[in-house]
Amino acid sequence: MSATEEKEHPRRSTVKRELKCSACFDALWFCYSPVHQLQQYYRVGVLDNCSKQWKAMFDCLMLKTKKESEVQEILEARENSKPHIWTFRTPEEASERWHRLYGHLLDESDD
Repeated sequence: MSATEEKEHPRRSTVKRELKCSACFDALWFCYSPVHQLQQYYRVGVLDNCSKQWKAMFDCLMLKTKKESEVQEILEARENSKPHIWTFRTPEEASERWHRLYGHLLDESDD
């Protein structure tokens, strides 16, 4: 992949995504723990029904029944559909933004 393609598609990679349901099972197991349930009751006022963890576990197990190529496509599509948490900027854009946000912190004599 060229540097230009990497800039345009920073998340695209040739890394093979490995599907493991153990993390989903651990999250589901923890969800039913007294620690988590009491924490949810304290914070939200209701017990957690663990529906998100059940959905993730079911989804993982369903993906295990598909062909490897299909799984890779599905996982890549999911990854690409998530909004990226970083905003990519050129060094010039980053410098301009930094000075706009934090330039007032610089001493007059530092420029």
